[in-house]
Amino acid sequence: MTAQLTRGFTRRHYWRFQRLSEGARAWSGKLIDHDKRITDVSAINTSIASRASLPIQNATRHFSSSASASSPSSTQNKSRVGMADTMKAILVKDGKGPIENLYIGEAERPKPTIKGQVVVKVKMFGLNRMDLIQREGRYPVPPGTTPILGVEFSGYIAEIGPEVDSVKVGDEVFGLAYGGAYAQYVMTYEHMVAKKPAHLSFAEAAGIPEVCLTAYQALFLVGKLQKGESVIIHAGASGVGIAANQMARRFGAKHVITTAGSVEKLDFLKSMPYAPTHTVNYKTEDFSEHVKKITDGKGVDVIVDFIGKDYWDKNIDSLARDGRMVHLAFMSGDKAPSFSIAPILYKRLSILGSTLRSRALEYQSDLMVQFKNNSLPDMKSGDAPAAEGGLRVYVHNVYPWTEIQKAHREMAENKTSGKIVLEILE
Repeated sequence: MTAQLTRGFTRRHYWRFQRLSEGARAWSGKLIDHDKRITDVSAINTSIASRASLPIQNATRHFSSSASASSPSSTQNKSRVGMADTMKAILVKDGKGPIENLYIGEAERPKPTIKGQVVVKVKMFGLNRMDLIQREGRYPVPPGTTPILGVEFSGYIAEIGPEVDSVKVGDEVFGLAYGGAYAQYVMTYEHMVAKKPAHLSFAEAAGIPEVCLTAYQALFLVGKLQKGESVIIHAGASGVGIAANQMARRFGAKHVITTAGSVEKLDFLKSMPYAPTHTVNYKTEDFSEHVKKITDGKGVDVIVDFIGKDYWDKNIDSLARDGRMVHLAFMSGDKAPSFSIAPILYKRLSILGSTLRSRALEYQSDLMVQFKNNSLPDMKSGDAPAAEGGLRVYVHNVYPWTEIQKAHREMAENKTSGKIVLEILE
């Protein structure tokens, strides 16, 4: 600085302006001379934009900016200058209840205050069945999690906390959060987001994180699927089911057998570049009998199940020796009927349960890294030509977030083939 800074325009203010001008997004701040004491405001603004020293005397005390500014105590962009403390979010009246209790209201805007935290300005968010269960008050969220629904999103990095170096303000990203995605801004961590590939839309990107990471975890980390093994994937036309079918086929599973409840859903699954090898309509066919025929009586090595009670006996019957069954949900109920434990003993079966949301930050971050390395490079738009192959992102419907009740109803009716995504309208 070449001159003394007086009347409130301190080195701290200059430093903030300098950091703002270095941001990835266009600088739009300016000095506002409320005291009418600056003779050439434009020259000062030009000097700030070029990050030159400021020959200032009697400078004004105020400025405005649409970008976020940094604190002099950190090299990270985490100041709240020019930012509102509240935001719009989808809330649940009385904390839980029916679909009619969903409404758009005001909530506190998250702030990145600890190592690795980032705040994303949400453009789109994905709808998951856990959202319906949480809305009803039946889903145990991780301790300390915001009551705002939603775990997957796409948008822009709006703010970063201390020691964040893999993303910067303005980056287009998609990712996971422990909660809070049904809002204009969501808090998460830098290693739980990925940069959005240019060929994927924000709607497609918002439909990737929860379903793809859950499918990857269930098949490979928990189910330990090996090349040449066979797998059953239930709820094949659900978001996770679609991802799991494709991943298993791409990985090299011998038989990929999937179930769904309509001809339309099964035809859709058959149309995917990495389609299941066999499809079964669970409403009209016995999948366990199909498994015996397909595998010559051996059974499958892995089952990914969302159904629970109604499929228990048939699942046990369908597993091969040393088979693994991974339970991700229990849509038909969590109380299995009376059954013999003899098949579990004699076939040396492993009955496993898995969730993703309750996992530790380190686990989820590592899972995201694995997904980015092993699957994301092969992700394609659902509208890409079939000849291009690749793992596909299929969006069933995109709603404006003002129609959140309609979106929840559609998911509850179990008529979807792919992801339901909502767009936040400003």
